Amino acid sequence: MRTSIEVADVFRAAGPAYRAAHAGHLSLHQLKVMSAIEHCRTAALGGHVEACTDCGHWRVAYNSCRNRHCPKCQGVAARNWLAAREADLLPVGYFHVVFTLPAEIAAVAFHNKALLYDLLFKTASQTMLTIAADPKHLGARIGITAVLHTWGSAMTHHPHIHMIVPGGGIAPGGERWISARPAFLLPVRVLGALFRRLFLTRLMALHGAGKLAFFGQLAPLADRRAFLRYLSPVRKKRWVVYAKPPFAGPEAVLAYLSRYTHRVAISNSRLLQLDEGNVTFRYKDYRRTGADRQQVMTLSADEFIRRFLLHCLPHGFHRIRHYGLLAASTRKARLERARQLLAVAPPAMDEPPVEPPDPHLPCPCCGGRMVIIETFQRCHPPRGPPNAAASSRQPAP
Repeated sequence: MRTSIEVADVFRAAGPAYRAAHAGHLSLHQLKVMSAIEHCRTAALGGHVEACTDCGHWRVAYNSCRNRHCPKCQGVAARNWLAAREADLLPVGYFHVVFTLPAEIAAVAFHNKALLYDLLFKTASQTMLTIAADPKHLGARIGITAVLHTWGSAMTHHPHIHMIVPGGGIAPGGERWISARPAFLLPVRVLGALFRRLFLTRLMALHGAGKLAFFGQLAPLADRRAFLRYLSPVRKKRWVVYAKPPFAGPEAVLAYLSRYTHRVAISNSRLLQLDEGNVTFRYKDYRRTGADRQQVMTLSADEFIRRFLLHCLPHGFHRIRHYGLLAASTRKARLERARQLLAVAPPAMDEPPVEPPDPHLPCPCCGGRMVIIETFQRCHPPRGPPNAAASSRQPAP
């Protein structure tokens, strides 16, 4: 059952006290995220008044903050992104592969987000491309769409990469398409071993160059010997690479991407209650199975905000990236070649509409056309309900 509670409600109720209690410890970027979410779709951001040309019904529409961490602003962004990606789909099976950092490495990444999140992208993609190109496995150049998530279901810090990979690729000479087996892409143990080796080698290089920062309990790791001792158990641990069964078809791929690409740490639909400084929400406990997996957690508002802000990405950081056949510089040519090898026609180009679609929702009373009769700037709410004459006024031709 959906509720009317939103992350913005938590920020409005507890945000001022949280900012005061943590003054000097919150980055400017985190403060901007909090402000954007608090003010999203309120008079603080301005908006407009719409009126129905048939029945005169009117409504106020406030502007969105468009911040990528705002739960309310991701729907439109996801739809626009998916519309652009739909033409990239090939008529083959698609696989879902997940690369996860061990807890020890995630702790280092917490204080070095930009560096280690970028390293996670580069290492995971190189691992996939290297093993796929090996003739002992697939022997082809594959395409990858990778999405970074930094959270677990309870909003704890849990950085991992979700990849969507076509089931096959182009042979090295470009003369044929090599298909993967129907239910198997690449061996996860081989992927995990190479992923571990590449990541730790590059991590040590970053440490040697003095680019890593360590704070609190991890401060002693600035010493190289201490860092080597810290990584010793991680070198022996199996790094988790998880490959899910292939999707049922291109439509299933798009449905999956629509849920994952523009997701934030927690959606408004998972919030259950905000009461007396506590926030209650649903989460999944992946250590359980069946119906017991769905659990309910209650956190203080301060702890809820703290966990949410853990997942503010560094400014300008790209959380969706493409590799191999889907790399931006060569995507068009390589996809065209892939379609030739698969003997399929290129996607039909939609004819431009005669008239642009109406961006306004129809009238909720009669289904008529809504037109803008007034706009207002930030922090200036509408003057008041429009009079009957203004509400029924026809739009200019």
